[in-house]
Amino acid sequence: MGNQNLIPYETIVRATAGEPEAVDEVLQYYSRRIHYAAIENGHVNPDTEDSIKSRLVAALFKFRFDEQPT
Repeated sequence: MGNQNLIPYETIVRATAGEPEAVDEVLQYYSRRIHYAAIENGHVNPDTEDSIKSRLVAALFKFRFDEQPT
């Protein structure tokens, strides 16, 4: 039913709960975009790539499904 190109909702839920395999799935899903975003002067900057991955994981752990904006 859903878009086959999107990461499954269940994977996001498991990743936000801290399940290592789900976090790895999310990182793998976004790996090409992260790699592209880390290109500086025509080369991949590994520090930038690591920083983006760290910020993505931190955002996963902060994300909450039960809170609605007011």
